[in-house]
Amino acid sequence: MTDVGGDVLGGAVGAPSLRLGRSRLYLRRFARNRGALVGVVILVLLIGYAAIGTVFTPWSWSDQDFLALTQEPSRLHPLGTNQGGNDMLAQTVHGLQRSLVIALSVSVLTLLIAVVVGAGAAYLGGRVERMTLMVIHFLLVVPSFLILALVSNQVAGDWRVLIVVLTLFGWMFTARVVWSVSTSLRERDYVLAAELMGVSSWRIVVRHIIPHLGALLIVNFTLGVVTTVLSETSLSFLGFGVKTPDVSLGSLLADGAGTISSAPWLFASPAALLVLLTVSMTLIGDGLRDALDPTSTAGGRG
Repeated sequence: MTDVGGDVLGGAVGAPSLRLGRSRLYLRRFARNRGALVGVVILVLLIGYAAIGTVFTPWSWSDQDFLALTQEPSRLHPLGTNQGGNDMLAQTVHGLQRSLVIALSVSVLTLLIAVVVGAGAAYLGGRVERMTLMVIHFLLVVPSFLILALVSNQVAGDWRVLIVVLTLFGWMFTARVVWSVSTSLRERDYVLAAELMGVSSWRIVVRHIIPHLGALLIVNFTLGVVTTVLSETSLSFLGFGVKTPDVSLGSLLADGAGTISSAPWLFASPAALLVLLTVSMTLIGDGLRDALDPTSTAGGRG
């Protein structure tokens, strides 16, 4: 009995601590998700392609080779050329860069607006909350895609204006989710204690409510990139997004769609990049959601 008790006690004393920091625990759960790791690898490769892809071709995305119009892939043009003689390798690199800039910018801006509006409305409550929800619900039923198309068409496809317009019509759903979660946070003891100490309302929102929305915000940001890429691609494909002389994945797809039977390489390159980008961000988003969700078993036990 003594030996057994001694072994048990010694094992308990000598055992390493199983308590992990929260960030380390999330990272470990994320790393156990094979799909998420595949998404990270694909995303890193895409970012690398967008950053240094032009070193594999002597052509700029705006250069024209009039001796090689709609030429199939060759040694001089690895991904072929389009109707204007533009090198498709340089074009897809620039198109991916433009789509990534638009997607990341819109995701960051919409998330900031959604967090401030949703968390602020939840904490302030009363008339402010009712008016904010009324505006959100009204904007959710507005035909935003039609407005986006009209506004973008009026500004000749300027990608900066496209970022502004996509942001203005892209924050409402996230704000509604943030408000829903924040309504439970405003009743927490640390929020009530801050109120008793005389802390200002917006300081409570910024210091005590928003930080506890971290998991939700990370997942929404990741999936927001996918949504923005698809929105930009749809607008550009229909001729309402980025326009010539600039290019994005959507505009490249629109140009290649008309010649998919005679010159399939014009459509295949941007389509492959778009599929890889959306798949990678979706896998990463799912992995983050599983890693940050304590009830999920997808990432294994901590």
